[in-house]
Amino acid sequence: MTVSGPVAVLGCGSWGTALAIHLGRCGREVRLWGRDADLVGQVAACRGNEVYLPGIELPGCVRPTASLESALEGAVYVVAAVPSHGTRQVLRRAAPHVRPGATVVSATKGIEDGTLLRMSEVTAQEVGDGRAVAVLSGPSFAAEVARGVPTAVVVAGRRAEAVEAVQQDFRSDRFRLYASDDVVGVEIGGAMKNVIAIAAGGAESLGLGHNAVAALVTRGLAEISRLACALGGRRDTLAGLSGLGDLVLTCTGGPSRNRRLGMELGRGRALDDVLDGMRMVAEGVRTTQAALALGARHGVELPITSQMTEVIAGRKTPRAAVEELMLRRQRSELDE
Repeated sequence: MTVSGPVAVLGCGSWGTALAIHLGRCGREVRLWGRDADLVGQVAACRGNEVYLPGIELPGCVRPTASLESALEGAVYVVAAVPSHGTRQVLRRAAPHVRPGATVVSATKGIEDGTLLRMSEVTAQEVGDGRAVAVLSGPSFAAEVARGVPTAVVVAGRRAEAVEAVQQDFRSDRFRLYASDDVVGVEIGGAMKNVIAIAAGGAESLGLGHNAVAALVTRGLAEISRLACALGGRRDTLAGLSGLGDLVLTCTGGPSRNRRLGMELGRGRALDDVLDGMRMVAEGVRTTQAALALGARHGVELPITSQMTEVIAGRKTPRAAVEELMLRRQRSELDE
């Protein structure tokens, strides 16, 4: 099933711009909206986002705009690619202008502070349960998607027809989408991998070796799977692209913001100093505390997340956190 009509991409950062470029190359009419009118003006004038994706040109069918109403007019897909802490506010503003029958695609990875809701839940609350909501997640650095590097992701949703439509309309010979109905598993995998990446970056910068990083990634996957299953997700989802795939990429890939944050913390830098030097959002900082609270609510032990909470709060050094993880009571690998 193919749906004709324009696409609105909300968020003019690296990920939103990359998706707009990709969809433009697919032949879609794309309106790329951003809150920062100055940035949008620069993108429109330069035909590229030199702040977030330097050197990559926008296709002619991508129109940057600072008008939310203009971006959403007649859009058959609304792609939300703003940071998790701004998602609710943007979608609340957008909701009156989203046409009936449009599919809203959540492309943000995170858990909302306070409510502990996943991004699709926030989206449904703001745009209305009557609209189809799909989730796009998986191992996908924005710059590589924008350059047309082969990428495979997951689109998840509870409405099979909406998932199938996104699969067909967002695909290209360089961008492959796999379908899933496990929205919980896909979103928890996408959110929590950022927490584990901070830990992996810290271990790497401390010079603890490949063994330690491999152990963190593997036990991190077990931790993510425990929480996802407690919330109703499926373990096999976490073994796929939106779980293991995204986790490996974020924990080991050079462009990973969360891994880089962990490396700087491991070198002894203060969190605020690191964040001040990062233009793009490291979602793992916000997700860590929210995930820990979500685990407590459902009685799920999250040892790596717990240690990262202490590190991020400045109450423990990265080295002390790793040592405490190593000294935990030994148990069966398959223990829940």
